[in-house]
Amino acid sequence: MKTVLVLGGTGEARALAAALAAALAGVRVISSLAGRVADPKLPDGEVRVGGFGGVEGLVAYLRAERVDAVVDATHPFADRITANALAATTATGTPFLVLRRPGWPPEDGWEYVDSVAEAAALVAGRRAFITTGRQELGAFTSGVARTVDPPDPPNPRLRLVLDRGPYTVDGELALMREHRVEVLVTKDSGGPMTAAKLTAARHLGIPVVVVRRPPPPDAPLVETVAEAVDRLTRGSGAG
Repeated sequence: MKTVLVLGGTGEARALAAALAAALAGVRVISSLAGRVADPKLPDGEVRVGGFGGVEGLVAYLRAERVDAVVDATHPFADRITANALAATTATGTPFLVLRRPGWPPEDGWEYVDSVAEAAALVAGRRAFITTGRQELGAFTSGVARTVDPPDPPNPRLRLVLDRGPYTVDGELALMREHRVEVLVTKDSGGPMTAAKLTAARHLGIPVVVVRRPPPPDAPLVETVAEAVDRLTRGSGAG
């Protein structure tokens, strides 16, 4: 039986798990989630939750489960697990494929920065709508932050909105107007699930600060679930 380990709690990871089960007879698909979201959307099939214990832990897991291929379908900014997966698959000789949805096409009024901290410094003093996730909110001094789960530790200087996408343009327009948002801060996550905020910002003439993605790993890279399935069903593994 072919065993494929799919890393990530993204929509693409869930779709890939289902597509592989349908396309490959007898395939064992294991979906691995980091466990950072309290109530994640679970993919079909076998699921494990939690970290592996670094590169050594992942190497041991790949060998114990006799994994034939690893697909990294994590969030575009989950660079630590990507680096660990590349190192572990290299050490074990396991075929490795990266599935990354493309970033959003740049628009007029967007300013790119290299980190959340740089974005926070750039928007200091303005009412910002912050959609960078809950882990790096401490650098911001004002505005409204939207997260799926509450940040830990909290940032008392920010108003907090707990919500999970997908979002609508009308909903984003209402939120930005209610909080009198002056600038939108986002990571270049790509995809349609959270793109409504960009349309709303364009409609309202609000500038956008975009945190660039980490550089991709030195590994085969595809942008769609269909491409990933094709790689894995051609008999050449993920390489």
